[in-house]
Amino acid sequence: MGENERLNALEIALGNEQREREFYLKHAQRTRNQVGKAMFRQIADEELEHYERLKELHDRWEKKERWPETVPLRVKDTIVKDVLKEVVEKVDETPEKDDDDLQAIMTALEFEAKGATRYAKLRDEVTDPREKEFFGLLSRIENEHYLSLKDTEEYLTDPASWYTKVEHHGLDGA
Repeated sequence: MGENERLNALEIALGNEQREREFYLKHAQRTRNQVGKAMFRQIADEELEHYERLKELHDRWEKKERWPETVPLRVKDTIVKDVLKEVVEKVDETPEKDDDDLQAIMTALEFEAKGATRYAKLRDEVTDPREKEFFGLLSRIENEHYLSLKDTEEYLTDPASWYTKVEHHGLDGA
């Protein structure tokens, strides 16, 4: 993959991260469900960080026409997987099923799956170890978002099964 193709891929990733963040903020504002609000806000914050890192990388790369030496190649680890558990611990009732929330989660699942695949493809197509590490990290985080959204989908569609899974209840009476 040539320099121009990689720079173009970064530009596409920037646009995607920005659109995804706007999507999550919109749904965080719209939903009345506290679990959905917390999940959408957290992912929106993480997408903003991805955007900022990619923008910094893009700007430096564009100026020097190569992968910069000084861009921080780390982003904060995702905490989105903990959001659901924290919010559920504070909620005393089963959430109302909201078809708009479920549709938003299904759309978000598609975003995150595509993002994980896109970054994994970039990781696999580059040769610079720093680029591989950076795109691999972004792919793993997008996959974490995907798994957390799947968990949230299960919580909203079948809370009883979700609680059983999370609390590791056994059916053997022990």
